[in-house]
Amino acid sequence: MAKAIPRREEDYSLWYNELVKKAGLAENSPVRGCMIIKPYGFSIWEKMQQQLDTMFKNTGHENAYFPLFIPKSHLSKEADHVEGFAKECAVVTHYRLKNDKNSKRLVVDPDAKLEEELIVRPTSETVIWDTYKNWIQSYRDLPLLINQWGNVVRWEMRTRLFLRTAEFLWQEGHTAHATQAEAVSETQQMLDVYSDFAEKYMALPVTKGVKSESERFAGAEDTYCIEALMQDGKALQAGTSHFLGQNFAKAFNVKFTNKEGKEDLVWGTSWGVSTRLMGALIMAHSDDDGLVLPPNLAPIQVVIIPIYKGEKQLEEIALKAKKIHSSLISKGISVKFDRRDTHKPG
Repeated sequence: MAKAIPRREEDYSLWYNELVKKAGLAENSPVRGCMIIKPYGFSIWEKMQQQLDTMFKNTGHENAYFPLFIPKSHLSKEADHVEGFAKECAVVTHYRLKNDKNSKRLVVDPDAKLEEELIVRPTSETVIWDTYKNWIQSYRDLPLLINQWGNVVRWEMRTRLFLRTAEFLWQEGHTAHATQAEAVSETQQMLDVYSDFAEKYMALPVTKGVKSESERFAGAEDTYCIEALMQDGKALQAGTSHFLGQNFAKAFNVKFTNKEGKEDLVWGTSWGVSTRLMGALIMAHSDDDGLVLPPNLAPIQVVIIPIYKGEKQLEEIALKAKKIHSSLISKGISVKFDRRDTHKPG
């Protein structure tokens, strides 16, 4: 792979792009700014998902799923939120296509215009808080600790595989609490989960901090983040956790009856990491020879390569390799016996 990719010191950006493609992780799709994640790349993301999902559940969270489409009126209910995302939204205006008799082409049916436009979710706060309004009535319903694995769309002008794409995969946690202190504690706890994951599983040291007002998540009171230093000397934001205060509860009228029998607004948080973590992993560990992965996230941790002369010798080696393969599997190590005859052992 050394000949296939440029050196980091020559062109760091090109080195990254070529490495992602040559390592078989992802490629550009027919839709500008979107990507196709290939099997080997997706298997790394799956390992990230599995570990993070376990960490979320260990802190009391449950998974749910909410719609991809959000009514435009929902998005406009929280002023700061809509202002922050308005320029990045993809909008659905019609629900049907038809064949044009004159041009013989497929066109949007002008008679199929939606009464209300739908937004392809850039994030799910609005649809989730509209739902929480029906789920929360009493302090006994709190805290509500929900996580969602899914995809979102944010129109991006300058895109790079994994790091910044128009559509990306992620998880988004959304929680509701009875007190401000509980919500702030949740925000900080989830930042610690992200930090622990980055350092223990990605082998990626991070710095934790609070974003400035201008960089704060749209609709949040405070945004906490983890940032990691890449090999080009630049910091990469690797995860965020937001204290939402009562902003979304006010916008969607999410109230509960507290222990004193009085009605109050709930306190909220949201937090998320995305396939950008894949970019961080690649840029932090890989070198001029190609992809380097920490063992905890490597889809294949050990490769057994036979060196042989003739089919008879290969079969003898295969018997031995099978025993080694079984022994390593029993110890929780992922193994591949690579007996392809289309490649030389070197």
